[in-house]
Amino acid sequence: MNEPGGVENIPFELVRNLIVIKLKINNRGPYNFALDTGVGYMLITEPSLIDSLGIESKHTVKIHGLGEGNDFEAYITSPLKIDLNGVVSSNINAAAFTKDHFGLSAYAGRTIHGLLGFEFFSQLAVKINFADNRLVVSVPKDMKYYKRAAKIPISIEDRKPYLTTRVTFADGTIRQSKLVIDLGAGHFISMEHLSDRDKLQPKHIRASLGIGINGPISGYLSRIKSVELGKYEVKNVIAAFPDNSQAPAATPRDGNLGIGLLKKFNVIFDYPHNVLYLKPGSGYKKRDEHDMSGLTYYSIMDDDLVHIVIDKVEPGSAASDAGLKQGDEIEMIDTHAVGNMSLQQIDDLFQSRDGRPFFLLISRGKKYVPIRLTLKRRV
Repeated sequence: MNEPGGVENIPFELVRNLIVIKLKINNRGPYNFALDTGVGYMLITEPSLIDSLGIESKHTVKIHGLGEGNDFEAYITSPLKIDLNGVVSSNINAAAFTKDHFGLSAYAGRTIHGLLGFEFFSQLAVKINFADNRLVVSVPKDMKYYKRAAKIPISIEDRKPYLTTRVTFADGTIRQSKLVIDLGAGHFISMEHLSDRDKLQPKHIRASLGIGINGPISGYLSRIKSVELGKYEVKNVIAAFPDNSQAPAATPRDGNLGIGLLKKFNVIFDYPHNVLYLKPGSGYKKRDEHDMSGLTYYSIMDDDLVHIVIDKVEPGSAASDAGLKQGDEIEMIDTHAVGNMSLQQIDDLFQSRDGRPFFLLISRGKKYVPIRLTLKRRV
């Protein structure tokens, strides 16, 4: 994107581990986009946006990545003018989906129109302050860099940032691992070689690992001993081990470093100088927790009413023990109506404390069913 005049401050919302910003396209909007360093192209994932903007197609590309579905095609748009709080570019091509393959809006509980990656970061220094949900954006020479921060070399390959670092697995094995730095991935770290499963600690679970470009990602969750990030060593890290082997890519890699780890720090991406700066934030020493309910759920709107629908119940989880089922709708958690809660607030409750009890009121068909759910740490 074009250089800003001086330093720009851009607010963001952290929604289920997505950094959501507002931008305008061709002087229309604003629209909600998630920052995602793991995508090479700007992606328009909400098909209705194509029609409302009258965007023309130039040619098609095949999109592939982790997930259980097949590759699919998107089309490259004509050049777009993107305005992000005064940071403007008039020559951005996006890959536009004719079908919503991600389900980002249902996942986030609000409309998400797309993902913004390389185009935003390529010429700028971008500081991400997770404590006050603020981006600071400037040309590198105007950026106020953190004192005593870890200064980590990165490479920009296939329009994505990579670092190489030491990962220590549960069995003590140490490996230099090349990881794509992926702000759009909600996990802590994902190790993508199937052979890494030999390094799972005894306490591990089958789990839904999220949604990739090609659909749901399943696999295992475990903990690894540590990940080095410059001069910092983050210990006892929750790690994902997807079923799928690494998707075909221009740049071979060992895994994926997600926002779960990154948000322990205040972060500066400096693509022009191939550097990532990390300074420990308020959550640096906090114990990492995974969902303790065993539920995967999403949000749908119907006549201005919010419905929280259970999509999956993990076997052997607290939710399975309590008798919850796919398709159940959560109406209340304790005394709180879920229509007045964000999905992030529900996530926080279900990650809060091993053994914590909840009363859930469930809508199942035409009946209301009371459920007693007691959280159970699984990893």
